[in-house]
Amino acid sequence: MANTLAETLTDSGLIWKAGVPLRNLCHWKIGGPADYVIEPRSAEETASARRLAIEANVPFLVIGHGSNMLFDDAGYRGAIIKLGSRMSRCRFSGTRVKAEAGIWAPALARACAGRGLTGLEHIVGIPGNLGGLLYMNGGSLRKNIGDAVVCVDILDEQGNSAAVSSAECRFSYRHSVFQEKKSVILGVELELRQSTPDEVRRNMLAVLKERREKFPLDLPNCGSVFSNEPRLYETYGPPGMVIEQTGLKGVRVGDAEISARHANFIVNCGRASSADVFALIRHVRRKVLERTGFLLHCEVCYAAPDGRCGRLDAFL
Repeated sequence: MANTLAETLTDSGLIWKAGVPLRNLCHWKIGGPADYVIEPRSAEETASARRLAIEANVPFLVIGHGSNMLFDDAGYRGAIIKLGSRMSRCRFSGTRVKAEAGIWAPALARACAGRGLTGLEHIVGIPGNLGGLLYMNGGSLRKNIGDAVVCVDILDEQGNSAAVSSAECRFSYRHSVFQEKKSVILGVELELRQSTPDEVRRNMLAVLKERREKFPLDLPNCGSVFSNEPRLYETYGPPGMVIEQTGLKGVRVGDAEISARHANFIVNCGRASSADVFALIRHVRRKVLERTGFLLHCEVCYAAPDGRCGRLDAFL
């Protein structure tokens, strides 16, 4: 079965490699080898990669920069379709911007700043690609990328190109409809507001300064591990504060550690494994539940070796 896909990929004209270490494709620097990694250069090549994997009956997973992913130490027995710099074009028309899913979020924010367009300052420090940001409805400073979305270009579950309106995306806190469907995000159209380059850049510098002061940027991590649930926030505060007040800052399993700088970050101190991360997350959830009665939910996505993928909560 796997040989069939390898032979097909060889004749396809797609850019691909076999046996790629997944630790090189994610910010946590954790993960064994993937059978195949394919890097499309266009929506058409993305559709082709998807179709070939389905025809060969091989699991596939679409990723961006892997900033919010935990891969398993055993790797991934299937095809990783990576939308990155080869699919990172954007173009502007007034206050509208159309961008492909593989564009680096800070690069898009800076391109908008150069035109004096405001609305994306909050993503300038987020180390991920636009597609993943849309999938998670990511953002910072209590803002979300979905706030600026006009429509999202996708491959639907049948592999057809379609445009999904902002309302159809069902954006909410760290959620979008794409987490429930097997569609592939290809790009987006955003509506921003006119300001001035100087003003937007000043706002961005303030965002970056705050991130440098608050977050552990010197060790591999996936950003915030636990989501900021409204009821927990209203009762006890944000997850990092709750974890710290539970006495868990600096707690370690193997080489995975609750950051001493920000307790909602788990850092890789050297050779952390996916098993270390799972064990540490379970420990944190249990201790916080005992203290507060609230069960923390994960923002992180996990890819199992057998091809299953989703919010890490589902695998705990």
